[in-house]
Amino acid sequence: MTRRRFLDASAILAAGLAVVLLATCVPPRLSPPREKPARLRFGIITDLHYADIDPSGARSYRESLVKLEECIRVMNDQKADFLVELGDFKDQDKVNPAEGKTLSYLRRIEDVFEKYDAPRYHVLGNHDADSISKPQFLKIGRSTGIPPDRSYYSFGVKGVRFIVLDANFRSDGTSYDHGNFDWEDANIPAVELNWLKQELASSSKPAMIFIHHQLDGEGAYYVKNAAEVRRALEDSANVLAVIQGHRHEGQLNIMNHISFYTLKAAVEGSGAGNNSYALVEIDRDFNVTITGFRKAVSIRLPRYSGPGK
Repeated sequence: MTRRRFLDASAILAAGLAVVLLATCVPPRLSPPREKPARLRFGIITDLHYADIDPSGARSYRESLVKLEECIRVMNDQKADFLVELGDFKDQDKVNPAEGKTLSYLRRIEDVFEKYDAPRYHVLGNHDADSISKPQFLKIGRSTGIPPDRSYYSFGVKGVRFIVLDANFRSDGTSYDHGNFDWEDANIPAVELNWLKQELASSSKPAMIFIHHQLDGEGAYYVKNAAEVRRALEDSANVLAVIQGHRHEGQLNIMNHISFYTLKAAVEGSGAGNNSYALVEIDRDFNVTITGFRKAVSIRLPRYSGPGK
């Protein structure tokens, strides 16, 4: 997906959704424009794929350490309430990957992530269970205040609920484990989907969803039962937006009044100019503004007003 696809989202104006695109490639340390005081602000970064291995194609695996360090400096300067990485946090050796080496890559980039001064959260991606298991990842990649046995979970900040989903399950319901997966076979199992519905029904507070895989379509990159998940989100009438990773080129879709923003991958390209991360602000009226840094795209999202409205 190209920048043009993002900019094409401005055509949604004609449908009365009032999408306002902002400038891209915001330099670090620049505060984003906002019309109302922020209720809260948080950082997002995705698809770092860190490993101590040589580049492959456009992926500069080693540089993900310094890219994450830049993101953390900026978010600390911005005093963001928390920071979320949206999956594929680390990678593995391309020839004969070994569990021990993969765990060392995870420890190295987690050491950088821990430099963030406020709460930080992990979303599991498919590469996070390549030559290791989910429990091994979660033992090292700890999310603030979340039990280490939870791969999907929720937390609240300043009147907003944040729900983290895990689509790293095969169609038969088994978890991805030590590379036992097909990246095109991502699913939200029934027990997790029921949990999501209960989470959404348990409160009238606005909610925001974090997930690695795509929920806004069908095909290789998308959760296979995405339509079921979207139906649960639409029925709740309280979802502000869905923020995703996985698709490295990024994209934006609006489906049935819900915005699906896919952040561009940090691993793609060499040098600071090819970094990608963003600051998300939710104002007092629950409007959402995303300010992209480096390659990340900035946008003011339309407010979700309920099914059929």
